[in-house]
Amino acid sequence: VQLQASGGGLVHAGDSLRLSCAASGRTFSSLTMSWFRQAPGKEREFVAAINWSGTITYYADSVKSRCTISRDNAENTLYLQMNSLKPEDTAVYYCAARTPVHLSEHTYDYNYWGQGTQVTVSS
Repeated sequence: VQLQASGGGLVHAGDSLRLSCAASGRTFSSLTMSWFRQAPGKEREFVAAINWSGTITYYADSVKSRCTISRDNAENTLYLQMNSLKPEDTAVYYCAARTPVHLSEHTYDYNYWGQGTQVTVSS
């Protein structure tokens, strides 16, 4: 599976961004998908996950009220809508895929990773 994340950028606190992750090489609709992020000097952390059909989602507490994960299986694309962005959201955002159906917040459970897209939020 090849994953290509995009949509990052430099924004101000309170702004919104929508990240995208284009998938190829395997039936996208069979994959459990997630977003992770990694800030400078910190470990990669879980942001949100979505099941194969888009009917089950799971969020980190830090983003739960501000982010929405979604997917379009017809377009082989994963999304992360982020609202009310804060400076602490600054990080490289990665999309990840796993073949088992259960959602996971652990990096070691994911088989495939995209290259990351930088999100920088200024105060």
